[in-house]
Amino acid sequence: MVRRHCVHVRCEFRRRTMSQGGGTPSAASGGNPTNILQHGGKVFIQRDYSDGTSVKFHTRLPAELDGMIERHVFEATINRLNEFYAEAEEGSCGTYCEGCIGCITAYLIYMCSETHYEKTLRKISKFVASQNERIYNPKGLQLIDPTFRGLRVIEITIFDRPGRT
Repeated sequence: MVRRHCVHVRCEFRRRTMSQGGGTPSAASGGNPTNILQHGGKVFIQRDYSDGTSVKFHTRLPAELDGMIERHVFEATINRLNEFYAEAEEGSCGTYCEGCIGCITAYLIYMCSETHYEKTLRKISKFVASQNERIYNPKGLQLIDPTFRGLRVIEITIFDRPGRT
């Protein structure tokens, strides 16, 4: 029952996407299919898989945001997010000890303490919130934490403001 519903939703999404402009990422973004997707008042920055499967996002400013935010500010935000994710995935003596202690305690230790990865994700959420407050919200944009999208994309919502066309 659930599987049939998921297939129906997927087909409906595909039909809607095809009727709105071809259905391919390049048609939706007007450009590079691996970099940016645009859907309504949202722009999606895709993952960069050029260095493997580690969490890293493209830093190129989308054409849809050109004139709304400075290129260097956007690139600095994305670069900092990429640095945070590299830090989260970095193996160190502490992270290996966390894993060993977790194994020894049948992973019950994780009920009492946060992992290095969880701590870094919390720092990323705070960084995104501060960037929104200081930079993006005053410009009519909202940066969505990538963890809300399964670390697949960075979503940037464009708010409609009076006087903007």
